Amino acid sequence: MGQIDGGGNQGQAASPAADRILTVPNGLSVLRLLGVPVFLWLVLGPHLDAWAVVLLIASAATDWLDGKIARAFNQQSKLGEALDPAADRLYIAATLIALAVRSIIPWWLVALLAVRELMVAGALGLLKRRLGFGTLQVSFVGKTATLCLLYAFPLLLLGTYAGNLGEVTRIIGWAFAVWGTALYWWAAALYLVQARMLLTGEPAASGTAEHGTPEGAA
Repeated sequence: MGQIDGGGNQGQAASPAADRILTVPNGLSVLRLLGVPVFLWLVLGPHLDAWAVVLLIASAATDWLDGKIARAFNQQSKLGEALDPAADRLYIAATLIALAVRSIIPWWLVALLAVRELMVAGALGLLKRRLGFGTLQVSFVGKTATLCLLYAFPLLLLGTYAGNLGEVTRIIGWAFAVWGTALYWWAAALYLVQARMLLTGEPAASGTAEHGTPEGAA
């Protein structure tokens, strides 16, 4: 999970490690990306939902681990800045589509999250054209929203099984999904405020964003 410099100044020179490709965090991110088609096959093919959930848990674990390794061993990189959020987005998109195809979640929820992604992508594209960079710093709200959604999807998948355990799992899964969706849109509003401030040259309000990885994971 690559990071910008501690001061959040995106225009400063990159550190010597910024252009590295062969790093442990990047390898973990590539493994996560390779797991996306496997997850889709497990859910939409043989319906091996338990294995699909194991894969999601492994993806979440490596997502946490690659960030820890990058910070602990100074292995932040530009490639990591792209791979890590790409893996998060692909897992969310793949899980949403798979669950909607299986009628586990409604298509309107897919549309609600897709519209949010398009809005943020539009803001990033505008920043790229006007200022030469297309990243925003991730807010705590955005990371929390992503975690809620990544918790919700495996729980909803397991909630398809009959019995009391399946019922409880489904209720908890929907609770995470509702909170995650609400926080996802809240994070989008924060990112749009960031984008407006950068485009107009206004000073960033305290608490608008926290120093961390560029926007993409949330």
